[in-house]
Amino acid sequence: MNNFEFQTVPHLISESGAASRCGDIIRKYYPEARHVLIVTDAGFLKTGLVQPAIESIKNQQIRVSVFSDVIADPPEAVVLQAVANARELGIDLVVGLGGGSSMDVAKLIAVLAGSEQPLSTMYGIGNVKGERLPLIQIPTTAGTGSEVTPISIVTTGTTTKMGVVAPQLYADIAILDATLTTGLPAKVTAATGIDAMVHAIEAYTTRHKKNPISDMLARQALKLLWNNVDQACNNGSNLAARQAMLVGAMMAGQSFANAPCAAVHALAYPIGGIFHVPHGLSNSLVLPHVLRFNAPAAAELYAELAEIIAPEAMGSAEARSNALITAMEDLAERTGIETRLTQVGVTETDLDRLAADAMLQTRLLRNNPREVSLADARAIYAAAL
Repeated sequence: MNNFEFQTVPHLISESGAASRCGDIIRKYYPEARHVLIVTDAGFLKTGLVQPAIESIKNQQIRVSVFSDVIADPPEAVVLQAVANARELGIDLVVGLGGGSSMDVAKLIAVLAGSEQPLSTMYGIGNVKGERLPLIQIPTTAGTGSEVTPISIVTTGTTTKMGVVAPQLYADIAILDATLTTGLPAKVTAATGIDAMVHAIEAYTTRHKKNPISDMLARQALKLLWNNVDQACNNGSNLAARQAMLVGAMMAGQSFANAPCAAVHALAYPIGGIFHVPHGLSNSLVLPHVLRFNAPAAAELYAELAEIIAPEAMGSAEARSNALITAMEDLAERTGIETRLTQVGVTETDLDRLAADAMLQTRLLRNNPREVSLADARAIYAAAL
């Protein structure tokens, strides 16, 4: 067995309705808190689902401010504006309440608000210095797992993304509350669910840092996600299915936080950056084609995961590996999400640029079970076209 380390968020709360007790939770664990910043996006703020958390915090005689200017694939300018606001307001605790982008911005506010370190020096692995403000994360989609990862993704140029990866980005508390997810449309539920499944699959097959704890979490995550995604898509008000999806996405997040993702994510990022495709859908679009490319090196591990989502598959590791890939393709088809790059605006003329951008994602590509060349990346995109 390889040597390994495992880190995760120290406190998890999985309970429908828990977000409406946010003030009680803050008062219990942070009795000195005086001014909380809730980080979300304008669309989610309009749903009214943030209000119970706000009222709960106010009921504890704690001031609340809201930053709701987060957008998908948040650019540096949004992060820096949020940090400036937090400093001006004298925030002493941050709550990320939203999808992956909101939680990613919340992480960076927490590490930057009390620090003189420039954001530009934090990109990469282990470059954050000092401490951060107390941080609570509450996801509103069962996808990114950002509530339990030490990773924040920022759009650094017109289309390019970079990651800040550091242990300081782990939250203190993650709250999983299915009542916040019941309004998600079926297609969003499917795409974010597949995103979480990608986390589990890539963590289980990563070339670096694979370990027994991340493996256990990846398998259980895949089981919860696979067994509940259809019900969550078809009957969005099913709280049990929604809560199971949140727990599955969280476990997948714990897994890939310690056994990192690889080529699916590397190839998905340029699609999101250039064509403004949601992250989960970007992953789903390239997933089967990356899996087929990886199969010569990862068939045994893919076959083990097929036991969970394609248990009827028999025969060789290659046959069972192919059953896993087919099952994931079938899921995308039956949930009605886009399955071809042409459906999101990609053309043949874009493939060289996509491939070149994907090759910049060295943090991810180094973890892939099979080495990916520029020509390989272009061929995978061509297969997905």
